[in-house]
Amino acid sequence: MTEAEAGLAAIVAEGATNQEAANRLHLSVKTVEAMLSRIYRKLAVRSRTELGPALRRLTPSG
Repeated sequence: MTEAEAGLAAIVAEGATNQEAANRLHLSVKTVEAMLSRIYRKLAVRSRTELGPALRRLTPSG
């Protein structure tokens, strides 16, 4: 996962909506949606609900 994708994933895992994440990262909502699709594919998850646990599995302390 790229650094940008990791940053977006962390923001979304905290509960931010696509619009909120786009505003925080100065991106369009469409860009956020496309990035989330790539993140989900790379982490083999299907939803925001699965994203947080998948990210925790990737971290050394998780």
